Amino acid sequence: MITSLLVANRGEIACRIFRTCRALGITTVAVYSDADAGALHVREADLAVRLPGATPADTYLRGDLVVAAALAAGADAVHPGYGFLSENASFAAAVQDAGLLWVGPPVKAIEQMASKTRAKELMAAAEVPLLAPVDPATATEADLPLLLKAAAGGGGRGMRIVRELASLTAELTAARAEAESAFGDGEVFAEPYVERGRHVEVQVMADDHGTVWALGTRDCSLQRRHQKVVEEAPAPGLGEEVRTRLHDAAVAAARAVGYRGAGTVEFLVSAEGRPYFLEMNTRLQVEHPVTEAVFGLDLVALQLRTAEGEPLPATAPPAPEGHAVEARLYAEDPAHDWRPQTGLLHALDLPEEPGVRLDTGYTGGDTIGVHYDPMLAKVVAHAANRTEAVRLLARVLERARVHGPVTNRDLLVRSLRHPDFLAARLDTGFYDRHLPTLTSAPGEAAVRRAALAAALADAAARTAGRAAGGAGESAAVPARFGAWRNVPSQPQTKRYRAEPDAGEYEVAYRATRTGPVPHDAPGIRVVEVRPDRVTLELDGVVRRFAVAAYGDRVYVDTADGSHTFTALPRFTDPATRSEPGSLLAPMPGTVVRLAEGLEPGAAVEAGQPLIWLEAMKMEHRILAPATGTVTALHAAPGLQVEVGALLAVVQETPQDTPHAQEVPPAQDTPQEEPQP
Repeated sequence: MITSLLVANRGEIACRIFRTCRALGITTVAVYSDADAGALHVREADLAVRLPGATPADTYLRGDLVVAAALAAGADAVHPGYGFLSENASFAAAVQDAGLLWVGPPVKAIEQMASKTRAKELMAAAEVPLLAPVDPATATEADLPLLLKAAAGGGGRGMRIVRELASLTAELTAARAEAESAFGDGEVFAEPYVERGRHVEVQVMADDHGTVWALGTRDCSLQRRHQKVVEEAPAPGLGEEVRTRLHDAAVAAARAVGYRGAGTVEFLVSAEGRPYFLEMNTRLQVEHPVTEAVFGLDLVALQLRTAEGEPLPATAPPAPEGHAVEARLYAEDPAHDWRPQTGLLHALDLPEEPGVRLDTGYTGGDTIGVHYDPMLAKVVAHAANRTEAVRLLARVLERARVHGPVTNRDLLVRSLRHPDFLAARLDTGFYDRHLPTLTSAPGEAAVRRAALAAALADAAARTAGRAAGGAGESAAVPARFGAWRNVPSQPQTKRYRAEPDAGEYEVAYRATRTGPVPHDAPGIRVVEVRPDRVTLELDGVVRRFAVAAYGDRVYVDTADGSHTFTALPRFTDPATRSEPGSLLAPMPGTVVRLAEGLEPGAAVEAGQPLIWLEAMKMEHRILAPATGTVTALHAAPGLQVEVGALLAVVQETPQDTPHAQEVPPAQDTPQEEPQP
């Protein structure tokens, strides 16, 4: 019987597992890196053990340190969560060799499925449909497009789409480097890339007594950079024949390796409805909550039960009920190539509604760092049918208070309301086709209303501050001096920049006896103004605005969306200007490599990758902004940089120079990072 459990992970999955442990009366043990010393999973655990260092390679990927931590804390079992060492057979074996209980599948099953190449061989023997592998060394134009994948892991890391044979060698090098960094194994393989395919998976749960459950399907087709963004259960629009075939193939895969515990068998379903085996993940998936919601189960509790040797509670799973949709809230900027964001998270609050679940590893006041995945939270909605679940999730996300770095929240809301998503026309190319529309700037009128609310709230806050500093003077009653009385004030202005990149707005207002009011704004009546709340009547419609300011950053939340502003000074600071051709770090990270021969004086071409920066477990390429010459180089492999750090300077070759070259078209590469 498990009495004390160490979770060899961090963030929301560690918090999720702790929640079940508390319900079962199990003592919880966290491990943490120096960067995570104050993290939520550390605060929630009964005990915590430090792993010295900050990077995953020095901490969460050090199996020896994790096992030692479990022994030091007196744990009797280890749960790996997902990612990191969750599919590492050597780690599972080390846990068992130390006399600890491993909450996961048998070591042999992990070994057989851990390598995607060996797993495909095993599935072929079990007559599960597969995509034929392609040898990169002999690939031809007829084999394109190809998908390069890491053999030792998933999550989109080490994955590349290759559409031109000339780029295959470079993409192989990049994929191997990223796979080595993420999983400690640089093996990659190639297979045909199926255009407009759907990512559909089956959740399995098995015990040591011969029972294997197929817990329905999940659709995970909405992806960016080969990482899932929106998932739902059951997968919509599948015929009963396809659904049965998927269930049977998943059960066959689990039985073929003597599986125990929770696992997921992933398939690619072509536009014609034919499924192909992709891989089996021998762990709990990020998106497991949608299955829990539909089947009314606690998959973590079942993992613990089967690890203790107990049978599943029945030979068949319970009947599913309703529909569930999950959205992953990421700290990233979808409009700028999904660039990860870091910084202080001021607030993360969702409306409490029946059927809504929040799994997160952050709360207001936490800092989003550079070393780990940018996912802030998973928001799940469960309802009687798909329409109701999607509508509920979109509404909850729209009304959430997310104050801090830029997130994909608006993208999620627009995705859930997109006609193709509502009609279940799903495939992995959804964002490739619709991203410009989904990331377009909000309506001008809505932004102007929010900017007005921000300015009025700021004026009220400053008035309240002056009143608090006076001898009890009322903020609402102007002071009088002798026989003189106040006259209407001259208009004052406040300038804001709408974030990200939504333009600048200037608001004019006047101070009156009852508080600030808009200047020269017909059709607008002020109902109430407070430092944190503004109510306006606009053309007969009353609208409420919640306003929160943190320094010069202002967040305005409304019933139909949220707006972020930066309060601008009256004059531009010359120090913010940078030299033309400057390559600035778009995010905090570590320089992992430079282009061959890159040095001062080197000639470069527009669009050429010059510097590779690793941040939040993803690799980002910094491109030459123009054809020219490198005049300064400050980046070097291993250098840690902050956002905005000067990496290099490229002096553009004059256009009338005989050898000036044209700018090449943008590369169609999911990992490419545009020049900041």
